[in-house]
Amino acid sequence: MTNTEVRAAQTAAGRELVGRLAFGSMAAHTLRAAVRLEVVELIGDGLRTAAEVADAARTAHQPTTRLLRALTALGLLTQHAPDTFSVTPAGALLAPGHPDSLASFVRMFTDPAIVRAWEHLDSSVRTGEVAFDSVFGRDFFSHLAEHPELSADFNVAMSQVVTDTAAVLPRAFDFSRFASVTDVGGGSGTLLAALLERYPGLAGVVFDTPHGLAEAAQTLARHGLEERCSLVAGDFFHSVPQGSDVYLVKSILHDWTDAQAVTILRHCRQVLPPGGVVLIVEPVLPEVVGTEDGGVYLSDLNMMVNVGGRERTREDFEGLCRQAALHVTSVTPLADAAPYSLIEAVAA
Repeated sequence: MTNTEVRAAQTAAGRELVGRLAFGSMAAHTLRAAVRLEVVELIGDGLRTAAEVADAARTAHQPTTRLLRALTALGLLTQHAPDTFSVTPAGALLAPGHPDSLASFVRMFTDPAIVRAWEHLDSSVRTGEVAFDSVFGRDFFSHLAEHPELSADFNVAMSQVVTDTAAVLPRAFDFSRFASVTDVGGGSGTLLAALLERYPGLAGVVFDTPHGLAEAAQTLARHGLEERCSLVAGDFFHSVPQGSDVYLVKSILHDWTDAQAVTILRHCRQVLPPGGVVLIVEPVLPEVVGTEDGGVYLSDLNMMVNVGGRERTREDFEGLCRQAALHVTSVTPLADAAPYSLIEAVAA
């Protein structure tokens, strides 16, 4: 192959990549439409024609066909005949009733409240300011508190994406030598429930804001854990509950600035008993970007534009812990819950 042919092939591949990325937001809104119109539920487990879906959804026939074709091209449906479709295993995850559903996750991350701030990514890069605050005149979590439906979607979405971690963490760390664990910012209690089920001698506390705890009682009742776990409402910028041996902090620090993250860790350190540990579960960025999934870097930008936080490297986490009088003893990638790692820290 000549140099000219190599350059032509590289240009063609580059054009394909840029074009696919430019259409990314359109694909996301196609998922949003599917969830809002309940396409997956209406098709169900069998075959349905576009006309049947349109009649059930009370939508126009031809536009419905076009939507179903796009969902097929995205791998969420299978087209068996010009007008007949079924749901793929990936598409089934858009149904709210699926045990591994991502319906609320899709609704949340395609909601105008999230998307509008992304329109100002270039401004955040120029200024370092949080675009969401400028667009909406308040911070993201205050906005959630004022919009109950969006807040409910956020809570369920966070529960949906914690599923992989809940399956892996109880096996990745030995909690048997401890008596109690507090999940700081534990939301629905999904992760803590998984720990308590694997370790019957362990008691727990789910600590979050009143809005964050909205689904937690239901989760604990579903797992029969009401007697072994309590719910405590509060603000981790002021304090965290005393009395546990382990303080678990999952997907919390990346929401906040370095100074705020240190405050959260410092409050955990203040109540940490001798022999206790702080466990941080977050993505840990490599020092140099490799070929890993780009999603974590998009998450990093999402933190920038919507909440003012960031994803961090191991060195970043070690720096935060030092400021909070904690020492990082290990960082373990959770291979089956990528891109998350388990960061263990003890009193310095």
